Amino acid sequence: MTINRPELADFLRRSRERIRPQDAGLPAGPRRRTPGLRREEVAQLAGMSADYYIRLEQARGPQPSPQILAALARALRLTSDEHDHLCLLAGHQPPAGAASGDHIAPGLLHLLGQLPTTPVQILSALGDVLAQNPIAEALLGGVCTVSEHGRNVVWRWFADPAARAAYPPEEHDHYSRLHIADLRAAMARRPDDPAAARLLARLLSTGEEFTRLWALHEVAVRRRSRMRVLHPETGPLVLDCQVLLAPSGDQRVIILTPPPGSEAVQRLALLRELSNEAFAAVG
Repeated sequence: MTINRPELADFLRRSRERIRPQDAGLPAGPRRRTPGLRREEVAQLAGMSADYYIRLEQARGPQPSPQILAALARALRLTSDEHDHLCLLAGHQPPAGAASGDHIAPGLLHLLGQLPTTPVQILSALGDVLAQNPIAEALLGGVCTVSEHGRNVVWRWFADPAARAAYPPEEHDHYSRLHIADLRAAMARRPDDPAAARLLARLLSTGEEFTRLWALHEVAVRRRSRMRVLHPETGPLVLDCQVLLAPSGDQRVIILTPPPGSEAVQRLALLRELSNEAFAAVG
């Protein structure tokens, strides 16, 4: 199959123009001269450079990979049929089975946009960050990358020391065991999933810590917890983490809320202001 650059560019542009900023959890802003999202905002939501996305809309640049197309489908709130169409225009076969684990139901994406003051993430069962609203990105960092393992919270925890900087050092062992116990439960439900096998093989290569804790065979599905986040601009935030299971069972909605009356309420409000200013500066 070959890429149809003009049709791909047109489809991306028209899909972008159909999305209201508030539906993506972004501030509408007073100076928008055209409908929908800006190209730079789509790029940021998809975890890619603005230059790369702009070249796609200009019908030039390299052929996008299936991972990049999946990231764009999430950022543009595409349905499964629209995602398939995007793949075909880009010269790729659509993912096997339209209900791929990467496809997020429109209702969940709508929920994401309706909670602009609350950090919300949508994760796959294996821990891939499929989507998050801007305040979640401002709180936890931009982990919605287009690479298969780069967006996985378990992989980043064990492979990237910077991923632990947001959490108190004395709690690192707790989070290591929590990640592994939750992953063990998810993998047991997917014994023939090649993505799960690839993830485990890579995790086992990260070093002694993962190998040692994996051998304990601890199992616990994460449902709720209280966590402390050390944010460099607002200071520490104590947040309640609630995990909601999507109807399909293969995705989870992570909602982080400050305890009522706590300092985290004001600090989260400050973080949202900083997030809005950052998006405005991009535009």
